[in-house]
Amino acid sequence: MEYTIQKLGKMAGVSTRTLRYYDEIGILKPARINSSGYRIYGKTEVDRLQQILFYRELEVSLSDIKNIVTSPSFDATKALKEHRKKLLAKRKQLNLLIANIDKTIAVSEEGITMADKEKFEGFKQRMIEDNEKKYGKEIREKYGDKQVDDSNNAFKNMTKEQYDEFEKLGASIISTLKEAFATGDPAGELAQKTAELHHKWLTYAWGSYNKEAHAGLAQMYVVDERFTAYYDKEQPGPAEFLRDAIFIYTGMKK
Repeated sequence: MEYTIQKLGKMAGVSTRTLRYYDEIGILKPARINSSGYRIYGKTEVDRLQQILFYRELEVSLSDIKNIVTSPSFDATKALKEHRKKLLAKRKQLNLLIANIDKTIAVSEEGITMADKEKFEGFKQRMIEDNEKKYGKEIREKYGDKQVDDSNNAFKNMTKEQYDEFEKLGASIISTLKEAFATGDPAGELAQKTAELHHKWLTYAWGSYNKEAHAGLAQMYVVDERFTAYYDKEQPGPAEFLRDAIFIYTGMKK
């Protein structure tokens, strides 16, 4: 079956303006232009639009979607299976938040009790999923699935007090690193204090500590531009300085 741009937009729940934009950027072109100058879409284009909307639902950028769906190696069935997996994870997250809201309302209206830990379960799960989306592939390749899964479980099982301390340590690392960087000495007292704070922070995040893994993560802060950007957002250099301080702290200086 074929569709005009208006009919396809209405069926898919997207505007004709969006479909025209998809045509302009080459992510979804019509099958043909009819004699009246109207864009006409067929089954292939309908399937492509479905894939695009799945990826948009998962907050993938249009530039990345274009690279994925226009790749010669793109496998639509495999992509659908991956969409399903991610959407199930998203549904699980939403179910956690809904259950959290329902129980919080019940605490207020019915006087039932709710542990502090329960109040943050859904939010912590969202943070884990966000980190998986941003860094999961690289971290799992470097440290293995078990290390990452153990770390995620440790994070989910934090008490409110532990989570507050985890957040406080994260802020202390940034402020102390700024002071230490001004000294220019990664072996100095402030730099080593920063490395020690980072050690404590990792123990909360990972559930255990390994100096080789600590040094490896510090190296990633330098070689992965996403990590570097986090530490170097105010000025260039702190990510590399932190790496050097942690190398000294762990005895893994190269």
